[in-house]
This record gives sequence, C-alpha cells and structure tokens, in this order.
Amino acid sequence: MSDRLSNLYDEHGQSPWLDNLKRSYITSGKLVELRERGVRGLTSNPSIFQKAIQGSADYDEQFNEIAQDEGPTLDDYWSLVIQDIHSACDVFSKVYDHSNGVDGFVSVEVAPDLAHDGPGTEAAARELHERINRRNLLVKIPGTQEGLAAIEQMIAEGRSINITLIFSLPRYADVIEAYLRGLERFAEDPDADLSRVASVASFFISRVDTEVDTRLEAIGTDQAMALRGKAAVAQGKLAYQLFKEKFSGERWEALAARGARVQRPLWASTSTKNDAYPDTLYVDELIGPHTVNTLPDATMEAFADHGTLARRVDADVDEAERVWKDLAEVGVDMDDVADQLEREGVASFSSAFDELIEALEQKAASLRG
Repeated sequence: MSDRLSNLYDEHGQSPWLDNLKRSYITSGKLVELRERGVRGLTSNPSIFQKAIQGSADYDEQFNEIAQDEGPTLDDYWSLVIQDIHSACDVFSKVYDHSNGVDGFVSVEVAPDLAHDGPGTEAAARELHERINRRNLLVKIPGTQEGLAAIEQMIAEGRSINITLIFSLPRYADVIEAYLRGLERFAEDPDADLSRVASVASFFISRVDTEVDTRLEAIGTDQAMALRGKAAVAQGKLAYQLFKEKFSGERWEALAARGARVQRPLWASTSTKNDAYPDTLYVDELIGPHTVNTLPDATMEAFADHGTLARRVDADVDEAERVWKDLAEVGVDMDDVADQLEREGVASFSSAFDELIEALEQKAASLRG
C-alpha cells in the first residue's frame, strides 16, 4: 500500500482531505481505512450529498422513519446530512487530537441558496455550529461578496469556518482580511482562546483551467494556445505567495502571540477535467507546508499510486507571474473568469440541492400514501 498520502503531511506539511462523504463509507469502515492511510479530514457539499442520497438505498431506513411526521422535507434533509457529519466527526476526532487541532476537520455547507444572503448565511452557519456541536466541525460559507461579513462575524464568535468557492486572488485577499478582522474582534476578550478557531480558504483550481482554456482556444493565437493548462496552477502559486505575505509581519504576530492559527489555503476542485493533462497535475504542483488538498476519490487513488512527492507550491513563482501577465496580454480577463466561475459554482450547488429536495419530497409523498 502506498504511503504517499501520509508522506504528504509528514514530509511536506500538506494535509490530504477527502472530498466526499456517503453513509456507506461510515457503515463499511472505509472512512476509518482512509484515515489510517493518511487522510486527515473531509469536505462535503450539496452536490456530494445529492449523489450520496439519491445514488443509494443507504438512507432509506432513516428517511422512511423521519418522513412520517409530515414536517418540512428540508428538515429531513438536514437530519440525513447531520447524521453523516456526526459520524465523520467521530472518525476524524482521533486526528484532531493527535494534531492538536490542526487537522481532523469535517466540513458541511450552509444551504446554497444563501450564497448571496449575508445575514441568512450568518444565521445558518451559527445554527449548524450549535446544532452539530462538534469541536472538529468546519461550517462552509461561500466566499461571495455577501458572505464576507458572515465569515468575519463567525470568526469573531470563535467559530471555525471553511470559506468555499474562491476563484480569484482579490477575493482571496478579502477572505484573509475577513479572517484577520474576525480574530482581532475575538481577541478583544482577554480570555478568548484564539487557538480553538480554525479556518481554511478553499481556492478552486481545475475549473479555472477549464474556463481559461476555452477562452484561449477561442482566441486561437500561438501565444494563447501555449498558455493552455497553466492558469490554474499559476493562480494557486500566486495565492500561496499572498498567504505567506498576509500571515507574517506585526499584525499577524500579535494574533499568533495569542495562539491564533493561520488560515490555511485549501486546494479544491483538484480532479483533472482535461484528459490531456496528468491526472495528478493539481496535486503534484501545489504541494507545500500549511496547505490542504481536498481530493475526490479517483484523484486520491491516482496520487497514492503515482503522484510526485515534492514541494512545488512555491517553486517557479517567476514563471507563474509570467503566465499571469501573458494571460492578460492575449486578452483573458481573469476577473471575468472568476465572476463567471463563482456564478456557475453557486448555480451548480443550488441545482443539486433543489433536485435532491424535490426527490425527497416526492419520496415522502409516496410514503404517506
């Protein structure tokens, strides 16, 4: 059995997390097996739960029971999800303890229709934290413009947050600022334990290349075509430089002295969408300390089998900067790319969520006769 997953952290300080969750992984013991192989946490999202719940009979027994009360189907959805999240938190609590709260986290996302509703996001994130009530829980808040205030407020309350759907360097800078402001507000209480607040900033990777490559092919020049497959990794490396810059200096040191932890960059959407690219491209090129890579099953197994273990996230930064400049020169507007990807990301999660709720409503109606 390959030890690449455990060596990612042991040798390079990067935490591999699983980007998937379904009931059978818990009941079969697979989640424990993955933890023992070196997986140090887990992320979920509405699309993952849609596939899990609609794609198997594993949830039927619980749903058949809870659907009898004729309460809102949305409540039944959260009952299904929270049972899985509780069980996953139990599996990874061992990692949380052994890492002194660095890893072992399980992420659950607020309802996707709240992505542009800041107050609604804040209330939902608070409710999930209080309802699930696990020390190794991360509630996911979309990194939309409207989500920034909710992120800051949750951190100011001492709650651990995963900021998701980040597609641009300017928005990533905003997310870091929200985290720092939240910590500073939390630190106003002289008795506040900043070390119990954890956060990751989920920077989406492969979707960037998918969109940028389409635009480059439409431009069609030799210079444009030579840039295909380079934007996502370049942006990830520039994001890591921003991370290092923001989590250093006097402002950060004052928080660190109180026990604050860095908000780690988390590389999300790291499966390769283009078969012309290596299947471990978005893992191999972004390995480095104080980072997380959340891996779909197939990408995890590919890396475990033939991935390259080497620190690359801060290598060839000059080349990443050149790629960034060249993209602008050939006419790719990366701000527009990010805006489009954010819209599509929110829409995708919302569509999966709505489809699942509709399916559960139909199932509940048939059960009630």
